[in-house]
Amino acid sequence: MDFGVVHAKIDEIGYITHAENLGYSHCWVTDSQMIRSNCWAVLALAAQQTRRMRLGTGVNVPGLRLAPVAANGIATINRLAPGRCFIGFGTGHTAMRTLGRKPMRLGPFKEYVQTVKALLRGEQVDYTLDGETHPIRFQMREHRFIDLDHPIPVYVAGFGPKAQTLAGEIADGLISGLPRGGTVPEMLANARRGAAKAGRALPADFHTAAMVNVALLAPGERADSERVIAECGAAVISGLHYLVAHHLETGAEPPEYARPVWKAYLAWLDEAPPAVRHQRLHGSHYSFVDPEEARFLTAELIEATCLAGPPERIVERVKELEAQGLDQIMLYPPLNRQYRVIEDFADRVMARL
Repeated sequence: MDFGVVHAKIDEIGYITHAENLGYSHCWVTDSQMIRSNCWAVLALAAQQTRRMRLGTGVNVPGLRLAPVAANGIATINRLAPGRCFIGFGTGHTAMRTLGRKPMRLGPFKEYVQTVKALLRGEQVDYTLDGETHPIRFQMREHRFIDLDHPIPVYVAGFGPKAQTLAGEIADGLISGLPRGGTVPEMLANARRGAAKAGRALPADFHTAAMVNVALLAPGERADSERVIAECGAAVISGLHYLVAHHLETGAEPPEYARPVWKAYLAWLDEAPPAVRHQRLHGSHYSFVDPEEARFLTAELIEATCLAGPPERIVERVKELEAQGLDQIMLYPPLNRQYRVIEDFADRVMARL
Protein backbone atom coordinates (compact mmCIF):
# COMPACT_ATOMS: atom_id res chain seq x y z
CA MET A 1 0.00 0.00 0.00
CA ASP A 2 1.21 3.48 -0.90
CA PHE A 3 0.16 6.63 0.93
CA GLY A 4 -0.34 10.07 -0.58
CA VAL A 5 -1.24 13.57 0.50
CA VAL A 6 -3.49 16.10 -1.19
CA HIS A 7 -2.29 19.69 -1.22
CA ALA A 8 -2.92 22.98 -3.00
CA LYS A 9 -1.25 25.86 -1.16
CA ILE A 10 1.56 27.67 -2.95
CA ASP A 11 3.37 28.97 0.14
CA GLU A 12 3.46 25.64 2.01
CA ILE A 13 5.65 23.48 -0.22
CA GLY A 14 7.48 22.50 2.97
CA TYR A 15 4.44 20.41 3.83
CA ILE A 16 5.03 18.33 0.71
CA THR A 17 8.72 17.80 1.44
CA HIS A 18 7.85 16.90 5.03
CA ALA A 19 5.37 14.32 3.75
CA GLU A 20 8.06 12.87 1.48
CA ASN A 21 10.43 12.57 4.43
CA LEU A 22 7.72 10.77 6.42
CA GLY A 23 7.37 8.15 3.68
CA TYR A 24 4.40 9.40 1.67
CA SER A 25 4.87 8.41 -1.95
CA HIS A 26 2.50 10.75 -3.83
CA CYS A 27 1.36 14.36 -3.73
CA TRP A 28 -1.97 15.10 -5.44
CA VAL A 29 -2.50 18.78 -6.22
CA THR A 30 -6.08 19.96 -6.63
CA ASP A 31 -7.37 22.07 -9.52
CA SER A 32 -10.06 24.34 -8.03
CA GLN A 33 -9.42 27.84 -9.28
CA MET A 34 -11.89 29.68 -7.04
CA ILE A 35 -10.58 28.25 -3.74
CA ARG A 36 -7.02 26.96 -4.26
CA SER A 37 -3.60 28.00 -5.56
CA ASN A 38 -2.81 27.34 -9.21
CA CYS A 39 -1.99 23.65 -9.59
CA TRP A 40 0.90 24.07 -12.06
CA ALA A 41 2.66 26.63 -9.86
CA VAL A 42 2.37 24.33 -6.84
CA LEU A 43 3.64 21.35 -8.81
CA ALA A 44 6.59 23.28 -10.23
CA LEU A 45 7.77 24.26 -6.75
CA ALA A 46 7.15 20.75 -5.44
CA ALA A 47 9.18 19.28 -8.31
CA GLN A 48 12.13 21.44 -7.29
CA GLN A 49 11.85 20.60 -3.59
CA THR A 50 11.30 16.81 -3.71
CA ARG A 51 13.47 13.97 -4.90
CA ARG A 52 11.44 10.75 -4.84
CA MET A 53 7.79 11.68 -4.43
CA ARG A 54 5.48 11.25 -7.39
CA LEU A 55 3.67 14.47 -8.32
CA GLY A 56 0.49 15.15 -10.21
CA THR A 57 -3.01 16.51 -10.22
CA GLY A 58 -5.85 15.25 -8.12
CA VAL A 59 -7.61 16.18 -10.29
CA ASN A 60 -7.50 18.38 -13.39
CA VAL A 61 -10.87 19.59 -14.67
CA PRO A 62 -11.44 19.55 -18.45
CA GLY A 63 -13.97 22.39 -18.29
CA LEU A 64 -11.25 24.82 -17.23
CA ARG A 65 -8.72 24.50 -20.06
CA LEU A 66 -8.10 23.00 -23.49
CA ALA A 67 -6.82 19.43 -23.65
CA PRO A 68 -3.48 20.42 -25.28
CA VAL A 69 -2.94 22.95 -22.48
CA ALA A 70 -3.47 20.32 -19.78
CA ALA A 71 -1.13 17.93 -21.58
CA ASN A 72 1.51 20.66 -21.84
CA GLY A 73 1.12 21.48 -18.16
CA ILE A 74 2.00 18.03 -16.84
CA ALA A 75 4.62 17.46 -19.56
CA THR A 76 6.31 20.68 -18.41
CA ILE A 77 6.35 19.49 -14.79
CA ASN A 78 7.73 16.17 -16.05
CA ARG A 79 10.71 18.13 -17.39
CA LEU A 80 11.43 19.20 -13.80
CA ALA A 81 10.67 15.80 -12.23
CA PRO A 82 11.22 13.28 -15.03
CA GLY A 83 9.46 9.98 -14.48
CA ARG A 84 7.78 11.17 -11.27
CA CYS A 85 4.65 12.71 -12.77
CA PHE A 86 1.06 11.62 -13.32
CA ILE A 87 -2.13 13.44 -14.24
CA GLY A 88 -5.61 12.81 -12.94
CA PHE A 89 -8.87 14.02 -14.48
CA GLY A 90 -12.34 14.49 -13.05
CA THR A 91 -15.53 15.96 -14.40
CA GLY A 92 -15.37 18.89 -11.99
CA HIS A 93 -17.29 18.44 -8.72
CA THR A 94 -15.78 21.47 -6.97
CA ALA A 95 -14.08 23.46 -9.72
CA MET A 96 -17.19 23.64 -11.92
CA ARG A 97 -19.74 23.92 -9.14
CA THR A 98 -17.95 26.90 -7.57
CA LEU A 99 -18.62 28.56 -10.92
CA GLY A 100 -22.30 27.67 -10.64
CA ARG A 101 -21.84 25.10 -13.41
CA LYS A 102 -22.45 21.37 -13.56
CA PRO A 103 -19.60 18.87 -14.03
CA MET A 104 -18.77 17.82 -17.59
CA ARG A 105 -20.78 15.00 -19.12
CA LEU A 106 -18.96 11.72 -19.66
CA GLY A 107 -19.06 11.80 -23.47
CA PRO A 108 -16.94 14.94 -23.95
CA PHE A 109 -14.94 14.04 -20.85
CA LYS A 110 -13.87 10.75 -22.45
CA GLU A 111 -12.84 12.50 -25.66
CA TYR A 112 -10.82 15.06 -23.69
CA VAL A 113 -8.92 12.44 -21.70
CA GLN A 114 -8.18 10.42 -24.83
CA THR A 115 -6.75 13.52 -26.52
CA VAL A 116 -4.45 14.20 -23.57
CA LYS A 117 -3.30 10.56 -23.46
CA ALA A 118 -2.45 10.57 -27.16
CA LEU A 119 -0.52 13.83 -26.94
CA LEU A 120 1.44 12.59 -23.93
CA ARG A 121 2.40 9.50 -25.94
CA GLY A 122 3.85 11.84 -28.57
CA GLU A 123 1.13 11.07 -31.10
CA GLN A 124 -0.53 13.35 -33.60
CA VAL A 125 -4.26 13.82 -33.07
CA ASP A 126 -7.08 15.45 -34.99
CA TYR A 127 -8.18 18.22 -32.64
CA THR A 128 -11.40 20.19 -32.99
CA LEU A 129 -11.65 23.73 -31.64
CA ASP A 130 -14.39 26.23 -32.44
CA GLY A 131 -15.79 23.91 -35.09
CA GLU A 132 -12.51 23.51 -36.97
CA THR A 133 -10.46 20.29 -36.94
CA HIS A 134 -6.71 20.22 -37.49
CA PRO A 135 -3.91 17.73 -36.78
CA ILE A 136 -1.80 18.71 -33.77
CA ARG A 137 1.22 17.27 -31.99
CA PHE A 138 3.94 18.48 -29.64
CA GLN A 139 6.71 19.99 -31.72
CA MET A 140 10.38 20.89 -31.13
CA ARG A 141 10.71 18.06 -28.65
CA GLU A 142 14.44 17.94 -29.27
CA HIS A 143 14.75 21.26 -27.41
CA ARG A 144 13.18 19.70 -24.30
CA PHE A 145 10.70 22.37 -23.34
CA ILE A 146 8.68 19.41 -22.08
CA ASP A 147 9.41 15.75 -21.31
CA LEU A 148 7.46 13.00 -23.05
CA ASP A 149 10.31 10.50 -22.88
CA HIS A 150 9.36 9.45 -19.36
CA PRO A 151 5.80 8.05 -19.40
CA ILE A 152 3.09 10.02 -17.60
CA PRO A 153 0.21 7.84 -16.32
CA VAL A 154 -3.29 9.20 -16.86
CA TYR A 155 -5.88 8.53 -14.15
CA VAL A 156 -9.63 9.10 -14.09
CA ALA A 157 -11.59 10.05 -10.98
CA GLY A 158 -14.82 8.14 -10.57
CA PHE A 159 -17.28 7.97 -7.67
CA GLY A 160 -20.11 6.36 -9.62
CA PRO A 161 -20.28 3.17 -11.71
CA LYS A 162 -20.22 4.95 -15.07
CA ALA A 163 -17.11 7.00 -14.35
CA GLN A 164 -15.38 3.99 -12.79
CA THR A 165 -16.20 1.97 -15.88
CA LEU A 166 -14.74 4.73 -18.05
CA ALA A 167 -11.52 4.62 -16.01
CA GLY A 168 -11.15 0.94 -16.80
CA GLU A 169 -11.86 1.64 -20.45
CA ILE A 170 -9.39 4.43 -21.18
CA ALA A 171 -7.17 5.22 -18.17
CA ASP A 172 -4.09 3.91 -16.40
CA GLY A 173 -5.80 4.06 -13.01
CA LEU A 174 -8.84 5.02 -10.98
CA ILE A 175 -9.15 7.70 -8.29
CA SER A 176 -12.12 7.45 -5.96
CA GLY A 177 -13.07 7.74 -2.31
CA LEU A 178 -14.32 5.62 0.54
CA PRO A 179 -17.16 5.07 1.22
CA ARG A 180 -18.59 7.47 -1.37
CA GLY A 181 -17.19 5.56 -4.33
CA GLY A 182 -18.46 2.17 -3.12
CA THR A 183 -16.34 -0.69 -1.91
CA VAL A 184 -12.97 -1.49 -3.47
CA PRO A 185 -14.30 -4.72 -5.06
CA GLU A 186 -17.21 -2.74 -6.55
CA MET A 187 -14.85 -0.10 -7.96
CA LEU A 188 -12.60 -2.73 -9.53
CA ALA A 189 -15.55 -4.67 -10.93
CA ASN A 190 -16.72 -1.51 -12.70
CA ALA A 191 -13.20 -0.82 -13.98
CA ARG A 192 -12.94 -4.37 -15.32
CA ARG A 193 -16.23 -3.91 -17.16
CA GLY A 194 -14.76 -0.84 -18.81
CA ALA A 195 -11.59 -2.68 -19.75
CA ALA A 196 -13.65 -5.48 -21.29
CA LYS A 197 -15.63 -2.88 -23.24
CA ALA A 198 -12.32 -1.64 -24.67
CA GLY A 199 -11.32 -5.20 -25.55
CA ARG A 200 -8.55 -5.47 -22.99
CA ALA A 201 -7.87 -6.98 -19.61
CA LEU A 202 -7.40 -4.50 -16.80
CA PRO A 203 -3.61 -3.90 -16.80
CA ALA A 204 -1.67 -5.44 -13.93
CA ASP A 205 -0.32 -1.99 -13.06
CA PHE A 206 -3.76 -0.31 -13.11
CA HIS A 207 -3.47 2.08 -10.17
CA THR A 208 -6.31 2.42 -7.65
CA ALA A 209 -6.19 5.32 -5.20
CA ALA A 210 -8.87 6.45 -2.80
CA MET A 211 -9.38 9.50 -0.63
CA VAL A 212 -9.87 8.14 2.88
CA ASN A 213 -10.74 9.98 6.09
CA VAL A 214 -8.91 8.52 9.07
CA ALA A 215 -9.88 9.08 12.71
CA LEU A 216 -7.20 7.71 15.02
CA LEU A 217 -8.99 7.34 18.36
CA ALA A 218 -7.39 7.33 21.79
CA PRO A 219 -8.66 4.76 24.32
CA GLY A 220 -12.22 5.67 25.28
CA GLU A 221 -12.38 8.60 22.88
CA ARG A 222 -15.64 9.26 21.01
CA ALA A 223 -15.67 9.76 17.27
CA ASP A 224 -17.20 13.20 17.74
CA SER A 225 -14.63 14.47 20.24
CA GLU A 226 -13.36 18.01 19.77
CA ARG A 227 -9.98 16.71 18.59
CA VAL A 228 -11.42 14.30 16.02
CA ILE A 229 -13.78 16.95 14.64
CA ALA A 230 -10.83 19.35 14.29
CA GLU A 231 -8.85 16.74 12.33
CA CYS A 232 -11.60 15.02 10.30
CA GLY A 233 -14.57 17.37 10.30
CA ALA A 234 -13.64 19.37 7.21
CA ALA A 235 -13.25 16.20 5.12
CA VAL A 236 -16.48 14.65 6.44
CA ILE A 237 -18.46 17.81 5.64
CA SER A 238 -16.84 18.02 2.19
CA GLY A 239 -18.21 14.54 1.47
CA LEU A 240 -21.63 15.86 2.45
CA HIS A 241 -21.12 18.77 0.04
CA TYR A 242 -20.75 16.30 -2.82
CA LEU A 243 -23.92 14.41 -1.89
CA VAL A 244 -25.91 17.62 -1.62
CA ALA A 245 -24.67 18.98 -4.96
CA HIS A 246 -25.52 15.69 -6.64
CA HIS A 247 -28.98 15.75 -5.06
CA LEU A 248 -29.68 19.32 -6.18
CA GLU A 249 -28.75 18.45 -9.77
CA THR A 250 -30.33 15.01 -10.08
CA GLY A 251 -32.72 14.52 -7.18
CA ALA A 252 -30.68 11.53 -5.99
CA GLU A 253 -31.45 10.44 -2.44
CA PRO A 254 -28.65 10.44 0.12
CA PRO A 255 -27.04 7.25 1.43
CA GLU A 256 -28.36 5.92 4.70
CA TYR A 257 -25.53 7.37 6.78
CA ALA A 258 -26.36 10.96 5.70
CA ARG A 259 -30.10 10.85 6.26
CA PRO A 260 -30.15 11.84 9.96
CA VAL A 261 -28.68 15.27 9.12
CA TRP A 262 -29.96 15.61 5.58
CA LYS A 263 -33.06 17.79 5.96
CA ALA A 264 -31.43 20.07 8.50
CA TYR A 265 -28.39 20.55 6.26
CA LEU A 266 -30.52 21.39 3.23
CA ALA A 267 -32.49 23.87 5.34
CA TRP A 268 -29.22 25.51 6.43
CA LEU A 269 -28.04 25.69 2.83
CA ASP A 270 -31.33 27.27 1.74
CA GLU A 271 -30.71 30.17 4.11
CA ALA A 272 -28.32 31.51 1.46
CA PRO A 273 -29.79 33.38 -1.54
CA PRO A 274 -30.17 30.97 -4.49
CA ALA A 275 -27.69 32.99 -6.58
CA VAL A 276 -24.83 32.30 -4.16
CA ARG A 277 -25.90 28.94 -2.73
CA HIS A 278 -23.05 27.24 -4.61
CA GLN A 279 -20.58 29.46 -2.77
CA ARG A 280 -21.99 28.57 0.63
CA LEU A 281 -21.98 24.86 -0.20
CA HIS A 282 -18.22 24.79 -0.86
CA GLY A 283 -17.18 27.57 1.51
CA SER A 284 -15.15 25.33 3.84
CA HIS A 285 -14.09 22.67 1.34
CA TYR A 286 -11.45 20.39 2.97
CA SER A 287 -9.86 23.44 4.64
CA PHE A 288 -11.53 24.10 7.98
CA VAL A 289 -14.61 23.29 10.03
CA ASP A 290 -17.19 26.03 9.54
CA PRO A 291 -18.73 26.71 12.97
CA GLU A 292 -22.17 26.77 11.36
CA GLU A 293 -21.62 23.32 9.86
CA ALA A 294 -20.06 21.76 12.96
CA ARG A 295 -23.49 20.84 14.38
CA PHE A 296 -23.96 18.35 11.54
CA LEU A 297 -20.82 16.41 12.51
CA THR A 298 -22.33 13.59 14.55
CA ALA A 299 -20.43 10.56 15.81
CA GLU A 300 -22.57 8.40 13.52
CA LEU A 301 -21.69 10.45 10.42
CA ILE A 302 -17.98 10.43 11.27
CA GLU A 303 -17.91 6.69 11.94
CA ALA A 304 -19.76 6.01 8.67
CA THR A 305 -17.39 8.09 6.54
CA CYS A 306 -14.02 7.51 8.25
CA LEU A 307 -11.70 4.70 9.11
CA ALA A 308 -12.25 5.22 12.83
CA GLY A 309 -10.63 3.37 15.68
CA PRO A 310 -7.37 2.82 17.55
CA PRO A 311 -4.19 2.53 15.47
CA GLU A 312 -4.17 -1.28 15.54
CA ARG A 313 -7.67 -1.37 14.07
CA ILE A 314 -6.73 1.12 11.36
CA VAL A 315 -3.74 -1.06 10.45
CA GLU A 316 -6.10 -4.04 10.08
CA ARG A 317 -8.46 -2.05 7.86
CA VAL A 318 -5.60 -0.83 5.67
CA LYS A 319 -4.42 -4.42 5.21
CA GLU A 320 -7.98 -5.45 4.29
CA LEU A 321 -8.23 -2.67 1.70
CA GLU A 322 -4.88 -3.67 0.23
CA ALA A 323 -6.00 -7.30 -0.01
CA GLN A 324 -9.12 -6.10 -1.84
CA GLY A 325 -6.97 -4.38 -4.47
CA LEU A 326 -6.53 -0.79 -3.28
CA ASP A 327 -3.04 0.52 -4.11
CA GLN A 328 -3.04 3.86 -2.33
CA ILE A 329 -4.74 5.82 0.44
CA MET A 330 -4.81 9.61 0.03
CA LEU A 331 -5.06 11.89 3.07
CA TYR A 332 -6.47 15.43 2.88
CA PRO A 333 -6.33 16.99 6.37
CA PRO A 334 -7.49 20.56 7.18
CA LEU A 335 -4.97 23.38 7.00
CA ASN A 336 -4.50 23.87 10.74
CA ARG A 337 -3.99 20.15 11.43
CA GLN A 338 -2.22 18.93 8.30
CA TYR A 339 1.26 18.40 9.79
CA ARG A 340 -0.11 16.71 12.90
CA VAL A 341 -2.38 14.39 10.93
CA ILE A 342 0.25 13.09 8.51
CA GLU A 343 2.81 12.73 11.30
CA ASP A 344 0.42 10.77 13.53
CA PHE A 345 -0.64 8.54 10.66
CA ALA A 346 2.98 7.88 9.65
CA ASP A 347 4.05 7.10 13.21
CA ARG A 348 1.03 5.10 14.35
CA VAL A 349 -0.13 3.35 11.15
CA MET A 350 2.43 3.41 8.34
CA ALA A 351 5.25 2.36 10.68
CA ARG A 352 3.28 -0.79 11.60
CA LEU A 353 2.76 -1.93 8.02
